[in-house]
Amino acid sequence: MKHMAPPSGHYPIERRAGEVERLRLQNAAWAEDTAALLDAVGVGQGWHCLDLGCGPGGITDVLAEKVGPGGRVFGLDADAEFIEIARGWGPKAVEYRVDDAYATGLPGGAFDLVHIRFLASTAGEPDRLIAEALRLLRPGGVLAMQEADFPTLRCFPPHPAWDELVGAFRACFPGHDGEESVAQSLYRRMRAAGCQDLGYRPRILGVRAGDAWQDYLPATMESLRTTVTERKLIPAERFDVALAECRAHLAEPGTIFTSFTCVQAWGRKPKAG
Repeated sequence: MKHMAPPSGHYPIERRAGEVERLRLQNAAWAEDTAALLDAVGVGQGWHCLDLGCGPGGITDVLAEKVGPGGRVFGLDADAEFIEIARGWGPKAVEYRVDDAYATGLPGGAFDLVHIRFLASTAGEPDRLIAEALRLLRPGGVLAMQEADFPTLRCFPPHPAWDELVGAFRACFPGHDGEESVAQSLYRRMRAAGCQDLGYRPRILGVRAGDAWQDYLPATMESLRTTVTERKLIPAERFDVALAECRAHLAEPGTIFTSFTCVQAWGRKPKAG
């Protein structure tokens, strides 16, 4: 059996009861914009694609449909349980692998597309992640990334519990308290790494009370409970109260919120010579 070193980066979101459903609702919320990204990249029949940090499935199903029977799709994640879930859920044509996204052990130059979503902005070390993705691409292959920028996560009308949760949420990830976020620096980092023909597309979702993604913030905070309470971002005795107050406000018929900004950036690995 291969010895697995601890995965790189620091990913603070816990795997808990309900986390798979939270991730699938997130997939659905961003499905239209993900499809637009893959169209902009030009993913087509016969491509070999890798969804790096795919969790319990990621976008492997969408990629499998795009590449058809002549293509190949791989999903990789450090969480063995997520990969087992993905194997039971995803298309049979997709191959899943448990490994470190920052040091995959996969052969270089093997893929036409490497896709990464919400990994660099949560686990950190974006330059290492970009370097590994470029190593995995063939010359002329495409790196496509989607990362979250949190300042646009705002609720209307405002509510103290929402503000309390958002403040703790942002403090769990790289690039808060006025620092440049990973998402804000993504285009520049990819350019500095040598990517060519770069594209850039920021997107924001609007969510209303009653929408499927209404519970996004409280559900994500439940998966961050250990980090939040250990860092004393919210007192442990206050945590469940804040969740309940926020959920009650989000359920009010007049409540709306704007999502984090999903920053999409893509570019080609230079061709040899």
